[in-house]
Amino acid sequence: MRVKTPSANREVELVALRRVAPRGCGATDLLVPGDSTHSGARCAGGCCRRATPSTSFGAASLALLILFSLFAAPQVFAGVFRPEKLAAMDATINEAIASNQCPGGVLWLEHNGTAYHKAFGSRALVPAREPMTGDTIFDAASLTKVVATAPAVLLLVERGQVKLDAPVQAYIPEFNGDGRELVTVRELLTHTSGLPPDIETKTDWHGQAEAIKKACAEKLQSRPGTAFKYSDINFVLLGEIVQRVSQTPLEVFVQREIYAPLKMTDTGFLPSKEKLCRIAPTEVVDGQPWRGVVHDPTARHMGGVAGDAGLFTTAADLARYARMLLNLGELDGVRVFQPATVKLMTSVQTPPEISARRGLGWDIDSTYSGPRGEIFPIGSYGHTGWTGGSLWIDPSSKTFLIFLSNRNHPTEAGNVIALRHRLGTLAAAAVEHIDFTNVAGALNPGGNGAK
Repeated sequence: MRVKTPSANREVELVALRRVAPRGCGATDLLVPGDSTHSGARCAGGCCRRATPSTSFGAASLALLILFSLFAAPQVFAGVFRPEKLAAMDATINEAIASNQCPGGVLWLEHNGTAYHKAFGSRALVPAREPMTGDTIFDAASLTKVVATAPAVLLLVERGQVKLDAPVQAYIPEFNGDGRELVTVRELLTHTSGLPPDIETKTDWHGQAEAIKKACAEKLQSRPGTAFKYSDINFVLLGEIVQRVSQTPLEVFVQREIYAPLKMTDTGFLPSKEKLCRIAPTEVVDGQPWRGVVHDPTARHMGGVAGDAGLFTTAADLARYARMLLNLGELDGVRVFQPATVKLMTSVQTPPEISARRGLGWDIDSTYSGPRGEIFPIGSYGHTGWTGGSLWIDPSSKTFLIFLSNRNHPTEAGNVIALRHRLGTLAAAAVEHIDFTNVAGALNPGGNGAK
């Protein structure tokens, strides 16, 4: 929310602490002073969203609103979040921005239906500076794997159309030879297929068919099911499986089966021109930033839609998705997955002899688990994206943390690895009355065999 003071002709920006009502009953926002915005800034393209009349007040109304928020905030925080930890999260993000690790970002922390969310810094620096807004749309990068591709595959598994332990060759017949015929769908989802990280993107090839041809020609680097190696090729193939089995383009399938039912209105592949003004640009190439065009080179060569990357989304939409997972597949009375499917997807699926612990798409305990921080239990799950986004979910405490940024704008010099780890630690520390040292069902450190 934002309010204007006519005498100063400037906006005073507020951060929302939201109580999310159950089963579609709406939400109530209580506001405390902060530095967040919703859309209202003019972007480099010249478009501008105006404040509605309800957000414009006189100075007296502004003073009353702030006075109310100062009294209301402690009551809202009581028993939910520790204000000093939220302040530390704000400071940590601002420090990262000041040290040029990212131009800005959007934070969303939610526990048991109460959400703290805020925008920081700038959405764009090139060709002109734009302030970050809470409804900024981000290139999700590898979050695509767990917000689009993995759930699409699991829907097909749930419906009996795909079998996890079937060979990939059953769905992509040309994926054969040199041991490829031994690779299963489950091994693609857990990154234990033995495939290398990427297909080449240096030559001038285009299209999904050419990408699949290249993926099917890649040689395995280890025997399937014996080693963890994160690979975009795994999810390029999974995206193709969704398309062939459902006989529907991946972008259409996930929109119809996941985003529309969940009312994730700003999530999808190939964003429309109408949304460009809200999209956070990424790397500057030949003097212009990628904006509304996927940064991932494989997905870009494939036309913007791939199983490994290409999705665009907002923090609010990801919050709806995370809320659905915490509710075991249902949100606002709409069921997307059966509870058993969510539990399967988010529990350890890698063999005991592999130290990295992965779900079906999701990370649980590996070298990629930085956003978990130092406090959330092992058994919580999440994922990151190359462009600077992360999502971490802890079912034991009904808590999730989202941080979205475009750390590779205007260059690849930005780095939010340490920031995401610190935010994960502070997020857990911010949750009141939860003993994270004694969580039933939590896994022990020390590898896949530790319980």
